[in-house]
Amino acid sequence: MSDNDRRMPPRRPAVFTVGNEPAAAPPKAEIRAKPAPERPRAPVARPAEKIVIDEIDPFIAPDPIDPESIAEANALTPPPAIARKPGFSFGKLAAGAFGILISLAVGIWTDSLIRDLFARSDWLGWAAMGTVAVFVFAMLVVVGREVFALMRLSAVQSLKQSAVEALAERKPAKARSVVAQLVTLTVDKPETARGRAAIADMEGEIVDGPQLLAFAEAELLAPLDVQARRLILNASKRVSIVTAVSPRAIVDLAYVLYESSRLVRAMATLYGGRPGALGLMRLFRDVIAHLAVTSSIAVGDSLVQQLVGHGVASRLSTRLGEGVINGLMTARIGIAAMDLCRPLPFRAVKRPGIGDFVQDLTRVASREESRVAAASETTR
Repeated sequence: MSDNDRRMPPRRPAVFTVGNEPAAAPPKAEIRAKPAPERPRAPVARPAEKIVIDEIDPFIAPDPIDPESIAEANALTPPPAIARKPGFSFGKLAAGAFGILISLAVGIWTDSLIRDLFARSDWLGWAAMGTVAVFVFAMLVVVGREVFALMRLSAVQSLKQSAVEALAERKPAKARSVVAQLVTLTVDKPETARGRAAIADMEGEIVDGPQLLAFAEAELLAPLDVQARRLILNASKRVSIVTAVSPRAIVDLAYVLYESSRLVRAMATLYGGRPGALGLMRLFRDVIAHLAVTSSIAVGDSLVQQLVGHGVASRLSTRLGEGVINGLMTARIGIAAMDLCRPLPFRAVKRPGIGDFVQDLTRVASREESRVAAASETTR
């Protein structure tokens, strides 16, 4: 280091512009001044948006085979299903009385059996007593699980009713309560993690009740709706293939009932219901009753005529065409189950229709027909 460098004092740090020209150093008072605290942002009302998840749904084909047939299929979509409110009926009263009578008869028979076993040998009587105790404990556990499952289903229906009431109010108090319950209901769903974080970030900023519900529906239920569509599509595919290759009509009916019950249970579990045996029976009864009341079951002939007439199933063989129709009927059951199990009514998110599944089922049937044709050519 030279003598000039030793005599030169160290240069103070400075701020330079883009042109590498030294700028004047700010005064000390300005350097030491603390930044002014940011004023909290006032709550604002978000503009109304119609959120459609078609863009993120992998099961809505971008290039439908026949737009006219898709429109005809969508016209056959069942109207939104509404759960029936439980009430008094003489059928329930008769079933309850008959159940009590059967319980008394079983209790008397068990008491007589244990007395006879004690008369024969003490160890046989005590063994019977222990068996009865285990049976009673297991039955209490089963009944308790069924009761909790019914309570979960009732909680989902109560949440939907509260959401309908909150939509009629402009004040956000009830809507915030509904959103808090919805967050609690979906807290164990990994698909809703980002939505729950978004709702936490926007807490207190949306002052309009309906807009808050629309935001929560889009953030929390839209990912679950995509999973629900996947469940419906997979069940419809299985039904269409199995019923196309099964030799007997009774096999078709049994498999459709089996897949429909699985679909209803999976739909309720997806939206937080987790039904037991009694809850599944109630949901399946409501789905079938809704489709029967809205005349959505007895439209097989018209559905075949419309779809075949517009070329959707006319490309397929008779058996595969019938399989596609059975798959679409299963999709109708899935859409009705989706209406019943969803904790909020469709408002900000597009409700699925039958037309959303037509091309996928037709494509699966076409591949199956090509495979069968190739196999037959190979055997020749």
